[in-house]
Amino acid sequence: EVCSVEPHPRATGLKICGVGVGRARLLTIVCGAPNVATGLRAPMALVGTTLPGGTTVSKADISGTESQGMLCSAAELGLAESSEGLMVLDPEAVPGQSLRETLRFDDTVFDIELTPNRGDCLSVAGIAREVAALTGARLHAPNMQAVSARTRRDIKIRLQAQKDCPHYVGRAIEDIDQGVPTPAWMVERLRRSGMRRVSAVVDVTNYVMLELGQPMHAFDLDKLTNSIRVRQAAANETLKVLDGTEVRLEAGTLLITDDTGPVALAGIMGGSSTAVGPDTCNLLLESAFFRPQAIAGRARRLGLQSESSYRFERGVDPQLQRKAIERATVLLREIAGGRPGPVIDAKIERYLPKRPTVALRQRKITQLLDQSLPSSRIERTLNRLAMRVRKGKDGWRVTPPSYRFDIEREVDLIEEIARVHGYENLPSKAPQILMCSSFKSECEIAHERFKLALVDRDYQEVITYSFVDPELQSAIEPRFKPLMLVNPISADMAAMRVSLWPGLLQAIAYNANRQQERVRVFELGRSFVRRAETMAQDRMLAGAVIGPALPPQWGVKPRESDFFDVKRDVQALLQITGRVDSFDIRHGTHPALHPGQSAQISCQGNAIGWLGGLHPDLVAKLGLNRPVFLFELQVSALQRGQIPQFGAISKFPAIQRDLALLVDVQTSAREVMDTMRKAAGELLVDLQLFDEYRGEGIDSGRKSLALALTLQDSSRTLKDEVVDEILARVVRSLQSELGAELRTK
Repeated sequence: EVCSVEPHPRATGLKICGVGVGRARLLTIVCGAPNVATGLRAPMALVGTTLPGGTTVSKADISGTESQGMLCSAAELGLAESSEGLMVLDPEAVPGQSLRETLRFDDTVFDIELTPNRGDCLSVAGIAREVAALTGARLHAPNMQAVSARTRRDIKIRLQAQKDCPHYVGRAIEDIDQGVPTPAWMVERLRRSGMRRVSAVVDVTNYVMLELGQPMHAFDLDKLTNSIRVRQAAANETLKVLDGTEVRLEAGTLLITDDTGPVALAGIMGGSSTAVGPDTCNLLLESAFFRPQAIAGRARRLGLQSESSYRFERGVDPQLQRKAIERATVLLREIAGGRPGPVIDAKIERYLPKRPTVALRQRKITQLLDQSLPSSRIERTLNRLAMRVRKGKDGWRVTPPSYRFDIEREVDLIEEIARVHGYENLPSKAPQILMCSSFKSECEIAHERFKLALVDRDYQEVITYSFVDPELQSAIEPRFKPLMLVNPISADMAAMRVSLWPGLLQAIAYNANRQQERVRVFELGRSFVRRAETMAQDRMLAGAVIGPALPPQWGVKPRESDFFDVKRDVQALLQITGRVDSFDIRHGTHPALHPGQSAQISCQGNAIGWLGGLHPDLVAKLGLNRPVFLFELQVSALQRGQIPQFGAISKFPAIQRDLALLVDVQTSAREVMDTMRKAAGELLVDLQLFDEYRGEGIDSGRKSLALALTLQDSSRTLKDEVVDEILARVVRSLQSELGAELRTK
């Protein structure tokens, strides 16, 4: 305790203090702290003490006066990053007592990792409820008595976004003394919870949030104009927030505004224009319930994640807002004085979440836990969890408390009973599983065959989310309306995928943006497409390619992957089925694909997939600087393989002939080859396209195709006249059906 303070006679700015430390005589301490004063109680380091920074305190002669120790700031003790003066202790602190004992440093800090569904435990009160339920101990709630108004000052509250904010509680408090320091006990509790001291007002709102789980905000009342409105932002509205960042808002972002414009991002962060500062003497306390879906993902997209948004995203007790206002009022009056106004409580009951009443059956508990628990034990457990229990004919009707958003079904209640009862107290029993052999047709091809084929062709398997960005998906596949999620993880994961391409393209972009030039990925997964009244969940196999066709090799000239590289990969998959001739790859139009590099894949007349280059607009949208090639196939169409049949190798020679044909540029090679196969008959055992030419010597509307025909008879040697007749028949068919002609030069 500082018992006396005198100016140092030979050093400007220093003071000579008489400090009591519980001994018979006072110690002389030379101190330059601006806040040293008679009656102040502060930490004292005696001679020989080593401070956290490594400094050892010793007697020192300071301008002719011996200093017998050191009065300390919070920064010097390692309890704060910076300090403007001595650390002020509680006036009831006992001089001479160890600081460790005064501040209760011999404490245990629990680091609790919660699952997202247990937002009710993000507070001391929430953890205390859990401990009381698990141990049967009595729960001691903090003082939350209503504080009567001492002034009539209030402010109008208008809820314009009623669904997103159905409950908003405010209270004006006048004549706050901002010069009063936050009590040491509160500063220390905040520090142990990972929060730094700011000011008495802000510290109280943070303390109530940590204590009760209700985020709060304080506005400088004199900087607000007329009323508080809760509304959704218009596109491109801006707000400068507390950390100095000016953010541009998306349409639909929930805002707190006054009559002049935005003053806070609801549930995330306050605005700088109405922030509480050193000169604030009148303030407005805010305590509100914001719908989790209105806050979820917004802070992350804006780069403004906060303790408040973390709690609102997980759900805050909709019955807590008024209690938090009263608790904050009590603490503020104790610390900084002030005259509270009436509580302004704006509430839209129909939009407040209601907890469902759940039927709980005794036999279901026994079935799931494999243990019969007495009814009295079950009721006692539910009561300890603050649930309303009504006995029914076949069990109970149970209503969870307002803060338990995770309890919706009977199994949720049974899980709670098991948790409180103790999983270790449940019987350990190996599961009984009915074993039966599965039937698999000989012609069914395993998924692994297709995966391994792609791995062998230098692809890497990826597993992407089934939830995708609705905007990207509509750009890729606008023909199907996606199934939207009610409670998405984030706005860019709000739709169920109708194609595997969005996830693969995001994987391509992610890798390309990290200097990966050659990326080849595939995925086997389900798509979710509405068909009539059902949701089809087709298993699809898709791939995406960007960059060089081959890894760097000194003997091979590098070239970019193209349409035909990916087409060969698709044909390798079709080859596995043993019925490659039943598949057809023809030009088609897909909104996601380049108009000149797209093909539809069909099987016996039924479309089963697509192949092609990504549309240039989508390449630009993804921020890529080189073409991307894609394919996607229905796995069910590939799984039906052809059972291999033995066929003897012919002992008679095969005859190969080449034909060079001139056809219209619009005529596909596939049409030409189909016509040739039909005309040649069974003796044609192989047909290959080995050249295409357009240019000098060829009419501009024509192209030259060169094909190799292999003819063979398994029962005899083919004579030239038979081969010539087959070729003549082929040429006649090509001329009559496709307008083709033999190229003679």
